Amino acid sequence: MARNRTSPEEFTRPIRRILVGLLVMLLLALFLIWRIDSPRVERFRTALIDRFVPNFDWVLLPVSKATEMAQGFQSYQKLYEQNQDLRQELQQMRVWKEAALRLEQQNAKLLDLNQVRLDPKLTHITGVVLADSGSPFRQSVLLNVGARDGIRDGWAAMDGVGLVGRISGVGRRTARVILLTDTNSRIPVVVQPSGQKALLSGDNSAVPPLEFVEKPDLVRPGDQVVTSGDGGVFPAGLLVGQVAQGPDRRLRVLLAADYERLEFLRVLRSHDLEPITDPGGLVSPPVNREFIGPPPAAEAQVDADAPLPTGDSNG
Repeated sequence: MARNRTSPEEFTRPIRRILVGLLVMLLLALFLIWRIDSPRVERFRTALIDRFVPNFDWVLLPVSKATEMAQGFQSYQKLYEQNQDLRQELQQMRVWKEAALRLEQQNAKLLDLNQVRLDPKLTHITGVVLADSGSPFRQSVLLNVGARDGIRDGWAAMDGVGLVGRISGVGRRTARVILLTDTNSRIPVVVQPSGQKALLSGDNSAVPPLEFVEKPDLVRPGDQVVTSGDGGVFPAGLLVGQVAQGPDRRLRVLLAADYERLEFLRVLRSHDLEPITDPGGLVSPPVNREFIGPPPAAEAQVDADAPLPTGDSNG
């Protein structure tokens, strides 16, 4: 098939060649003009720039916008990094805030301990509550002070307000405190201002009952309950709580100590309890030999050892 002489390619190909050649010549001329170091050429370059460059703002607009976008992205990246740093600092500040609140609470409890007015003769040891081993059958806490600190069984333990319990079990570095709410706890108390003596018995409830009150009619809700000091169990005058009447119409005690937040306890040094060597002496008094006389065996021994009479009865 014969080639068509009138096809568009026959006309456009020479034109493209001419245009490419002119563009190459123009670029070569611009290169030479920009490379020539001459005052005239410099004035020509300046005039050329002043004439054509301002009219090419629309050509440079995409470039300027792209530059602004790149700068904005860099700024956004910097803002993101600063935001992450601020988030980390905020998290650290929250941790510091929680630590500060815990220290504030501990400081308040220590201040409460210092505000308790006690007998100047009673010294004390402050311990930290390590663990709460409370259970439905036993309520006690563990302190970080023990025999190396001079802790003894039976000593009273208080928080910043009132009596908490007594030491029952001492180790080398730890000691256990039986709380007043424990079923094994029995302490003698006195109700003020009536002066009625009673026994505070733990029953594993937050409000233990008062038992063996001498005259219950003289006791009113709101009366103050303190230790009586009977039996040498606890020093007298330690605050225990206030009298309240339970739903079962029994007299109970609202304990002054905050059992929900036991962090520090003050162990009071008191006299050592005398060990019981004669349990029968607690029931019956000792026998007075002056009025009863020696036993028959002793009398027989005395008669046997006495010298026999000799000689005349008249002599």
